[in-house]
Amino acid sequence: MGAGAGFAGDRLDPAIALAEHGKLDFLVFELLGERTVAAAQRRERESADTGFDPTLVERIRSVAGHCAANGTRIVTNGGAANPRAAAHAVAEAVRALDIDLPVAYVTGDDVLRIVNDEDPLTWGTGQPASTADGELISANAYLGAEPIRRALDSGARIVITGRVADPSLYVGALAHYFDWDHSDADLIGRATVIGHLLECAGQVTGGYFADPVTKPVAGLARLGFPFADVDADAQAVLSKLEGSGGEVTTRTCTEQLLYEVADPSAYITPDVIADFSRVTFGEAGVDRVRVSGGTGTPRPSNLKVTLGYDSGWQGEGQLTYSGLRSKERAELAAAIVLERLDDLYDVDPESVFVEYIGMAAAFRGLVQVDDPAEVRLRIVGSAATRQEAAIIGDEVEALYTNGPAGGGGARKSVISVVSVKSCSVDRSTIEEAVTVEFVDGSADELANNDPADQNSDARRKGGPA
Repeated sequence: MGAGAGFAGDRLDPAIALAEHGKLDFLVFELLGERTVAAAQRRERESADTGFDPTLVERIRSVAGHCAANGTRIVTNGGAANPRAAAHAVAEAVRALDIDLPVAYVTGDDVLRIVNDEDPLTWGTGQPASTADGELISANAYLGAEPIRRALDSGARIVITGRVADPSLYVGALAHYFDWDHSDADLIGRATVIGHLLECAGQVTGGYFADPVTKPVAGLARLGFPFADVDADAQAVLSKLEGSGGEVTTRTCTEQLLYEVADPSAYITPDVIADFSRVTFGEAGVDRVRVSGGTGTPRPSNLKVTLGYDSGWQGEGQLTYSGLRSKERAELAAAIVLERLDDLYDVDPESVFVEYIGMAAAFRGLVQVDDPAEVRLRIVGSAATRQEAAIIGDEVEALYTNGPAGGGGARKSVISVVSVKSCSVDRSTIEEAVTVEFVDGSADELANNDPADQNSDARRKGGPA
């Protein structure tokens, strides 16, 4: 199985190479972040035919021919807020290519009604979801591997989901292929290790790992994406295509294993509470790393939910000052803009943020830079309306002729803001809502069985759930 993408803005050419040359059973496109799905919910509210990842159709179109020829199935969470619309768009694109790849989609992660009814406490604040600032516009639960497995069991060649935990995209495919028992926590824990290693694509082949001094990596401009050869006991060898850039080593794998992991002994997913603490890596050849170990305990009773809030608008303006006294001129420019925003537009100074890029801005004042060669002034602020947000960028741009000498390269933007919080809901309130449907007429909607029936004879035989 190969990683076709690790986030919504990922490259396409490494996935095409994997589809053509990787001899894959599965190609997985992981395309969702927490804000990604919340923003997609907003788009879907504006148009019923949108709300899925805007790159999804082109990604599938680009690999469909190779996948059909090589028997490769595709799994993706690119359905975002609207898996149904995504599936129809993908099916239409595939049919236009005269390629036979039945498409299924998974629903059930949209739990806005449940959250509105139950008003759960949000993580971090401990306050009810309804008390947060802004209108609650989305609530998406992290579903697991089981509905993906059911879609594949029923003959789908492309499976499109909404919010699913990243490793679960891989675990579902493996559970289908090897006919695994979902209640085997150690087995699913090891599969989760594999999914977690692959989910960020180029990170495990050296992309996020690379540092030109301490950790040089060759060929980053042609970075290859990883694939894994997995056996029925969820042991794996990670690699990449020969001749592609990057590297797969025990060091790249170790960094990715710990990426976004708070407690390696209790990595919580919808499928299992995985224990990464016993995972071992061993070199199995050039750019080949053997992965073993990993255990787990039964899955949690609750599912994580990402809440999206409509938080108004954000306006931004940027301008660069270079040469002598660039720091002083940038600071004067900021003072001018802040004064005008306060006096002329009654903008609360607390809602405006100023940073000086080039003066260790990322360190938030912890590092002193006295005489920079250039400074890029960035002023950003929040507002209730688009028109109010636009004022910030307009005022920065006006500094061209009305502010300190030598400003250049002005840029301004206005974006809508979706803020996110998290909460938990009981999985029993969600699971019966999960459905898998084909969009090419080859199958009806598949009912979601009770979790206790996950190992029925029908499932073991690969029949409909």
